[in-house]
Parts: sequence; structure tokens; C-alpha cells
Amino acid sequence: MRVCTFEASGRTRAGVIAGDSTVMAVGDLVRGAPEDVLGVIAAGPATWDRMRAAAAKAKGGTPADRAKLRAPIPAPRRNVFCVGWNYFSHFAEGEGKRGLNAPAEMPEHPSFFSKNPNTVIGPDAEIRHSKPLSDQLDWEVELAVVIGVAGADIPELEALDHVFGYTVGNDVSVRDVQMKWHGGQWFKGKNLDTHLPLGPWIVTADELPNAQDSRLCSRVNGVTKQDSRTALMVFKVPRIIAELSAGLRLEPGDIIMTGTPEGVGVYRTPPEFLKVGDTVEVEIEGIGVLRNVVRGRT
Repeated sequence: MRVCTFEASGRTRAGVIAGDSTVMAVGDLVRGAPEDVLGVIAAGPATWDRMRAAAAKAKGGTPADRAKLRAPIPAPRRNVFCVGWNYFSHFAEGEGKRGLNAPAEMPEHPSFFSKNPNTVIGPDAEIRHSKPLSDQLDWEVELAVVIGVAGADIPELEALDHVFGYTVGNDVSVRDVQMKWHGGQWFKGKNLDTHLPLGPWIVTADELPNAQDSRLCSRVNGVTKQDSRTALMVFKVPRIIAELSAGLRLEPGDIIMTGTPEGVGVYRTPPEFLKVGDTVEVEIEGIGVLRNVVRGRT
């Protein structure tokens, strides 16, 4: 099941993608169901099953070309959790460049940071380039995990039971701000407005059993920059959830970005960065393509 947030006829609603051309509003499929995706996730597995059954036999809906997709969760309740340095290949391309904030050795535990809700945008929305601040705007394709069942101190063997589904994320980063400013911590360089495209929808976990071995790639103006597989993560999704939830309760609708593979602009020779007018696509097998255009800040 592909769950989305869409706008049509002046309303923003939770929806289910039927086939390739129709969006069905959840509230029209299931009587009394929440009208927003956060509410749908919090409603729990019984509601998800009703949605799935209703969508399989429903007719009608909104044609996809008349429905504007937004981020699946347009306004997260709290910061998006993120993992850094989670592919050996990404670590290797930064090795020897510790002036760019690469660690001295591969961490023994996931490196966590966060992005605030104002970073989140959806498909075809504009990534704002704050050029007066920096020219070093970079791309990072990532698998994003959406929590469905709350829990703290989640055992690794039970972690996937807490997953609602997966979406595609682009951890847009301002590299010199991230790596050299403000004491070398990542928060500011990762947290400018519009710097976390998510979408185009959430694929529920039951329909993406190979999430831990899916191809992921990024393209800038049609040119491939990253091309890897989620199987190459150092810390797999269950380990990430187990370590993140230790002493920290995860809630339905929480989003976890799981890290990016090699091919980011800052570690290229010479370095490459996004420019105003560039089109950025990030894609994950089994989920879809998320496309955004870089625009100047107004």
C-alpha cells in the first residue's frame, strides 16, 4: 500500500495510491478514518488493514494529474532522526579528508543527528539555495523509515515490527556550514528550510520486504551521482531502531533517515555542488522517484 498526502479541490488529505493513476482519499475509503497521514499511522494496524482492503476494491478517486502530492508527513511532530556515516563507501570517500569532518575511523555505533520539521518538503517543491550563506549545497539519497508502533528500548529482533513503512529522502546539506562552522557540529548545515525533501509516498512495510536490499541512486540534471544498495549499510535498520530507541520512546509517525552511500558532491574531485536551476532526483527501488528543483531564496 502506498500512502500519501495530497491536495485536490482545495483540501489536503491522506490518500492511498491505486494503480498508477488514481489517488483515493483515506476518509472516503474507511468511515471515520483520520484525514491526515500522522493520524492514519497512529490509528494502528486495524485501520491500515481496513484501508488496504477498501483500496483493493474501490473505484473512483482523484486522477493523479489533478492531485498535487505533498511530503507524506508534511509537518512531523518533532525533529526527523538521521544517521551519519552508515556506508563504508561513504566513509572511504571521506577518509583522509578529516578537514571535511570525516571521522578518524568507522564508528562502532550509529552517529545520530536531527533535522527540524521546517526542513521537510514534498515532491516537485523547491529546494531553496541560500547562496549568500554558502555555495556548497549537496545531495544525499537516503532510505527513510517511518515508525508505526510506539516503543522504547526496542530489541533489535523486534525492531521491524515497529515499522509502518519506507519513503525516499534527500538529506540536502550545506557542506562548509556543516563541516567548518559552529564548532564542526552538523545541526546548522543540515537544518536550513526546505533541505529535506521526502516522498513521493510511504510504501508500507508489508509491500517492501526487500527494503534492506534495495537499489538507491541520485541524479542531478539527469546525470547519475550515487548508485548503491541499502544492503551495504553498516548499521541495518533493526540496529538503528534498537540503538535510537534505547531510553528514547519512538512515536508513530517518527521518521528515521538511514544514511547515504558514496557519490556526494563534496568528496568529488573537484567538488561539485548544486546550483540554482538544477533538478535533483533521488530514487529507491520499490518506492519511487522524488524530484525537486533548486531555486534561489526569495
